[in-house]
Amino acid sequence: MSISTLIGKKLGMTQVYDAQNVLVPVTVVEAGPCSVVQVKTVEKDGYDAVQLGFSQSKEKNASKAELNHAKKAGIAGAPRVLSEVRLASKSALKPGDVVTVDSFKEGQYVDVIGITKGKGFQGVVRRFRVAGGPASHGSMFHRRIGSIGMRQTPGRSWKNQAMPGHMGNERRTMQNLRVVKVLPEKNLLLVKGAIPGANGDDVIVRTAIKGQPKTNS
Repeated sequence: MSISTLIGKKLGMTQVYDAQNVLVPVTVVEAGPCSVVQVKTVEKDGYDAVQLGFSQSKEKNASKAELNHAKKAGIAGAPRVLSEVRLASKSALKPGDVVTVDSFKEGQYVDVIGITKGKGFQGVVRRFRVAGGPASHGSMFHRRIGSIGMRQTPGRSWKNQAMPGHMGNERRTMQNLRVVKVLPEKNLLLVKGAIPGANGDDVIVRTAIKGQPKTNS
């Protein structure tokens, strides 16, 4: 069983023309190549999975355990990023194998998982798009939150009340993004639309769980 999941890096956005000569906004992702660092099985580990490694750490930045873990799989140098892919059945992949962007095809739909940009501590106007008060002079109430609860009943603030706090830096999944173009010679994947994270951030690209075209089988 092959896998259709890769670790990659967001490079940025651009636009390309598709087969119908329509200009499409795309995000460029350097997807793989990913080395198979470990293969887990039901017999040994209780479940089937493949551990993928992407990019390479400097030797001085890798621990001895990380270096030996990679060496056991026959990989020179410790991968900078490790991610485990759960499987429904046993995989034919072996430690040391390489998974490339060829796992994806143009026109298919993928999910992209990443960490959103961190925006620090923000107020409710930016964080939750609260309208705030009048912008005119003298109102003394502009970008504050206003009332957040009741008096005697129930005498508390409601659960999930929108309030100022930390914004961003959260794991998010963009679902059902169409693969516009695959460039195997450059390990690039062009995906329609935006994905989480800043340019240079690590992402995970997988075959979409929803939205796949139905087959007759």
